[in-house]
Amino acid sequence: MKTRKILAAAAAVATAIAGLATASLAEPFDDGQSKTYYEKLTGKKVGFVPLSMGFDLTEGWNAGLQNQAEALGYEVTIRDPNWNTEAGVQAANGLIAEQPDVLILHPLDMQAYNRTVQKAMASGINVIQVNLKSVTNGDVYVGTDWYEMGQKQAQAVVDACGEGSGGNGKIAFVQGMLATPTATISGQGAQDVFDQHPEIEVVATQAADWDASKAQAITSTILKQHPDLCGILGLWDGQDIGTAAAIREAGVQDQVFLVTSGGGNQSAACDNIENGNFDAYYSYDVPGQARDLNSAVKILLQTDPEPGSAPFALYTPLKYITKENMTASSCWTLDELKANGG
Repeated sequence: MKTRKILAAAAAVATAIAGLATASLAEPFDDGQSKTYYEKLTGKKVGFVPLSMGFDLTEGWNAGLQNQAEALGYEVTIRDPNWNTEAGVQAANGLIAEQPDVLILHPLDMQAYNRTVQKAMASGINVIQVNLKSVTNGDVYVGTDWYEMGQKQAQAVVDACGEGSGGNGKIAFVQGMLATPTATISGQGAQDVFDQHPEIEVVATQAADWDASKAQAITSTILKQHPDLCGILGLWDGQDIGTAAAIREAGVQDQVFLVTSGGGNQSAACDNIENGNFDAYYSYDVPGQARDLNSAVKILLQTDPEPGSAPFALYTPLKYITKENMTASSCWTLDELKANGG
């Protein structure tokens, strides 16, 4: 009899504990906003069309996006057009048909995605454009102010080759694909700086189309035509590996100042500053952009604005890196972003 009573009491206690646990699971702690925050994000869908996967920028952003999506219970779907603008537009249209809550675009061409952005917003999808944008605004732009980038890079060349520097003012501009804002808008920013410095002579401006081999060939020709060249303004580290190779082959590393830019990846940026390929580098800080990208996704999913009704931008603060100011934290690795990014 006594044993039966003990078992009954134990069962009652177990039932009470189970009840408490059930109640706890049913009603998570709410500080007044947290419950709504998690509910708004769980189960949502985000589409991402980069210009291509497989290089530091897009892999870094994606690492941050996937980390946050996994933590908050939503899905990020990627469609990779592999540097093909037409394939990118088709990929974006395919995602629009699937009706994600947010569509992230990384347009290779300023004009080609205009109708795609408009179509997505007309379909009720909020649009984020990352680091490159079409002429048409989406809901959010996260990325570089390319006019500011052009101005800062041009000023670095002026400081190295202009009045009071000891240089002769002769410089070259190795462009990328001219349809991208990186080239078009940065080019305007750079020209506006050069116009203020009559001692600067731009002896060559050529487009290497983001191709390192093409940049190497172009630079080699420029150096043969202008053996006394003082400086080169490049626009992307992936391309300017070729520019640096041509300078090295010509044996003029001590004569020609090279400034370039990129996302600040360790191997693409800091290693090339350390080994003397690049004299100066402007980083648009992919880890910071991944954090801004995730913030934009969270804001849109929580507030659910009518597409196009309240556009805003998160321009990236630029980091200037040289051999003299470089530290262990100046650059990042993909392994770090996969572990903690976003």
